[in-house]
Amino acid sequence: MMRTRPLKVALLGCGVVGSEVTRIITTQADDLAARIGAPIELAGIAVRRPHKVRDGVPAELLTTDATALVKRGDIDVVVEVIGGIEPVRTLITTAFEHGASVVSANKALLAADGASLHAKAVEHGVDLYYEAAVAGAIPLIRPLRESLAGDRVNRVLGIVNGTTNFILDKMDSTGAGYSEALEEATALGYAEADPTADVEGFDAAAKAAILAGIAFHTRVTIDDVHREGLTEVTAADIASARKMGCTVKMLAICERSADGRSVTARVHPAMIPLSHPLASVREAYNAVFVEAEAAGRLMFYGPGAGGAPTASAVLGDLVTACRNKLAATIGAGESAYTRLPVSPMGDVVTRYHISLDVADKPGVLAQVATVFAQHEVSIGTVRQQGRNQGSGDDAAVEQSSGGQRAGGEASLVVVTHRATDAALSATVAALRELDTVRGVASIMRVEGE
Repeated sequence: MMRTRPLKVALLGCGVVGSEVTRIITTQADDLAARIGAPIELAGIAVRRPHKVRDGVPAELLTTDATALVKRGDIDVVVEVIGGIEPVRTLITTAFEHGASVVSANKALLAADGASLHAKAVEHGVDLYYEAAVAGAIPLIRPLRESLAGDRVNRVLGIVNGTTNFILDKMDSTGAGYSEALEEATALGYAEADPTADVEGFDAAAKAAILAGIAFHTRVTIDDVHREGLTEVTAADIASARKMGCTVKMLAICERSADGRSVTARVHPAMIPLSHPLASVREAYNAVFVEAEAAGRLMFYGPGAGGAPTASAVLGDLVTACRNKLAATIGAGESAYTRLPVSPMGDVVTRYHISLDVADKPGVLAQVATVFAQHEVSIGTVRQQGRNQGSGDDAAVEQSSGGQRAGGEASLVVVTHRATDAALSATVAALRELDTVRGVASIMRVEGE
């Protein structure tokens, strides 16, 4: 039987996502009540600008005093869609202290201070849910935390930022440069006026920290995540990837080490084979590839941002938190029992695609190969394109040794076998010191094989 007294919900923030949450709660009230077992009631909405016109949002619910709202003893669940670290951290802990569960979409806060928030929630016997913090509407956190709780996850590989995927997809499909693709993303609303958080990988790094912590049952913060942006990716990199049967994607990669004693988390652009499921993820979509011992390979795909998709994830958590309130119980909290250390990027085993500008004369390739050998990095393939001065003649060949023509300039593309990132970085540093190497045009990791 349905309880008649409604569960009261406080909403912090009423922007794109908050407005959509309000709309769904209002228009789907009967369905939500039936699913929960009790009606829910919006008790207040904290905003910074109460006089701003918000279609479908009851003006009488608006308040600028978020602290007073979360301190109300009758609030059952607080939904936080403000973002940022403070004052949100204080508001969430205050809500816990006054008996309210919290549903959040705040990846930055959770990646920086998730452990203390979980501890605070347990201390006060309330829930903390945050499905919307990673990959928008895609059900991902709950499957990792609950559906795969009996399995051992070894790797999480994903596209978790729609802006960067849109940019790289446009560079690949149209031949546009980075600046042109970013301009189009901005015009279409996929990129913010200041795109730094997206294109420099901060957004994806926060999500990677959350995913790694859940997947490997250990504590990982954003400071543990190696991060590289995509601003240096060029049209030439995209073209070179295509020649290899690859495409370039901005990836979040969380891995358990081969011996199971540590984990790594990283975000950077990488080449992946066109045969990999992530290679076909287009436009601003997200997708996450999970590799588990018993379940095998699983892929989660869908819209990773936007008001409606994010609100969908928020409402899913809200329903769960409300059900727990009715049952006088709480859901699964933080699982960090493994206490695995996070290894530095240098310990990661990967492959490199390296493009060098070299003098086109005999012996150059031999010198380059010697440097790789000295650092115990095995060369997989070499592609040389020579340009004789004054002739305009180009030639490209796949080779493993020798073969340079005398005179002029050349572009040398080397793809390595797997080695530690530290060894590969040292190799690149040594190559820069060779007189015959005029420049390292680009460096990119090769993943997903």
